[in-house]
Amino acid sequence: MTLKKEDKAVLVEKFGRDGNDTGSSEVQIALLTERITYLTEHLKLHTKDHASRRGLLKLVGQRRRLLDYLNRKDREKYKALLVELGLRK
Repeated sequence: MTLKKEDKAVLVEKFGRDGNDTGSSEVQIALLTERITYLTEHLKLHTKDHASRRGLLKLVGQRRRLLDYLNRKDREKYKALLVELGLRK
């Protein structure tokens, strides 16, 4: 399942530079995080759904690459995003 239009708009508004900013790394990472959270919950119920598990692993890898990019380009935004999304402990 994909994100609802309203949920996506809220994330874009929160993490974007303006209301139409869907391409920045911060927004993309936030959207991926929401999809990863949804798939993680789905896989707790459907443990044998290997196709969704593969998709989840691809999303995690994509988010990891975006986070590495953001870390290289702007370390302060990277740290702020990690705190905001609760990705690190």
